[in-house]
Amino acid sequence: MASRRSVHIFSSLTRSVCLSPIRASQISPIHIAARPRTQPCRLASQQAQIQAPIVQKRWHSRPPSKSQVYDFDQIQDLSSSPSSDRILIDVREPYEYSAGFIPTAINIPINSNPDALFLPADEFEDKFGFPKPETDKEVVFYCKAGVRSSAAAKLAEQGGYENIAEYRGSWLEWERKGGKKEMP
Repeated sequence: MASRRSVHIFSSLTRSVCLSPIRASQISPIHIAARPRTQPCRLASQQAQIQAPIVQKRWHSRPPSKSQVYDFDQIQDLSSSPSSDRILIDVREPYEYSAGFIPTAINIPINSNPDALFLPADEFEDKFGFPKPETDKEVVFYCKAGVRSSAAAKLAEQGGYENIAEYRGSWLEWERKGGKKEMP
């Protein structure tokens, strides 16, 4: 292993003199003094590539959802004039749901019951106390910030639901924009 002094000498030499690349484990004062100064330098384009800043790009592990995305106004219309063809589903946990929810929403907690939409209708009703949403109806999911609702939409798609929507603004946007709040 190279000492601090040899690394310092090496780094100061590389600023003014081009050296061929060597491994850090090979650095020693003897190597630096013994290196010929006539070796060719790297191309400027290679140096630019090495010195370029690292930029992170976010890659998603799953393909984008096929579900429709609703905004605040559409959810407000849905909650003020409910339809039997659309079901608003809050996928937050029961303690979050009990603190307030969007009017007409039912609670199917996705974290504690990820298999809920895969259950047979009679088991679902026994577990949640209301009938399982039919696969031909539109199901609109929301949560606190939009992450769990996306997961629920993907699960619904896997469970055979065809008409799926998400309110990605979810509860945080609903509260921020002054949406009506119901308590259980």
